[in-house]
Parts: sequence; structure tokens; C-alpha cells
Amino acid sequence: MDEKRPYDLRHAGISFWLASGVDPAECARRAGQSIQVLFRYYAKFLAEARNHANSLIEESMRRWEGQDGSAEDA
Repeated sequence: MDEKRPYDLRHAGISFWLASGVDPAECARRAGQSIQVLFRYYAKFLAEARNHANSLIEESMRRWEGQDGSAEDA
């Protein structure tokens, strides 16, 4: 078996946890890593997750503002 294979599977598993919305601190604990190590190795992945979260928040804020506007008109 290729030496890189177990690491690839581990990386895929941790990435899956993060993509599923598991708290990064919990992912680090389950992986037996410090949160600092997790952030170092998964920084790009976590930045993408942060960008996605920001998009969700912005969309929710736009919906909220739209509800406020319609409530004032009523």
C-alpha cells in the first residue's frame, strides 16, 4: 500500500467532518491534533467554509431586511 494513502484517507475524513459542519475544535480533538495544527493544515478549507457561512448570513440578512420593509408597509 502506498504510504501516502492512509494520510489521504485521514485528510478526506477530517475534511468531511469540517464540510459537515462539525466544530473545528471537535474535529481537532477527534483527529488527535491541536486546534492550531488543524488550522494550519486545513486553513484553505476553513476559509472556504467561512466564506460560505458569510454568504448564508448575508442572504439571511437580506431576507430579514425584506421582511422589515414589508411589515412597515402593512
